[in-house]
Amino acid sequence: MNKFVIAVYVENKFGVLTRVTSMFTRRGFNIDALTVGETESPEYSRITISLSGDGYAREQLINQLRKLFNVRKVEVLEPDCIKRELMLIKIENRPEHRADIHYAADAYRAKVVDYTNDGMCIEVTGDPTKIDAFIEIMKPYGIIEMCRTGIVALERGKETLLGKEN
Repeated sequence: MNKFVIAVYVENKFGVLTRVTSMFTRRGFNIDALTVGETESPEYSRITISLSGDGYAREQLINQLRKLFNVRKVEVLEPDCIKRELMLIKIENRPEHRADIHYAADAYRAKVVDYTNDGMCIEVTGDPTKIDAFIEIMKPYGIIEMCRTGIVALERGKETLLGKEN
C-alpha cells in the first residue's frame, strides 16, 4: 500500500463535494485526509485528497473521478510535491513542563496561540511527518485535544495543474 496525493479541480458549485466523496464511499476507498478550498479563480475549488492504495486502485480512482460531472482536472501529485498541514494541539500547562514545551515549540517553529493557567494551545504547520513527530514529543506532557487540517499540496515549479496536458 502506497500513499499518494490527488489534486482535483472542480466547479465551485453546491453539491460537487458530496458527489466526489460519495464516489469514494461507493467504491470502498478510504480517504486519509481531504481538504477543499477556493482557488485563484473563484469559479473553481481544489480538492486535495491523501489516500493509501496500490497502483491499480489509484488508476481506478482517477478514472472514476474524471467521469464525474463538474470535475475539471484530476492529477496525482509527484512524491516530491510541496505538502503542508496545520495542526492545533492543546497541551496541559504544568509549571514543571512549561520550559520544555516552549523549547520543543521553538525547535519545530510552532507558535503558542493560547495560554491559560491549565492549558496551552500550539499551532504547528509543516510536512505531515513533522506534525507526527511533534505529536510524539508532546505526548508525555499531556495532550488534551488536537485538530489537524489535512494535507494541502502543490507541485514544484511554475506549471499549474490546470495548465498541464493530460
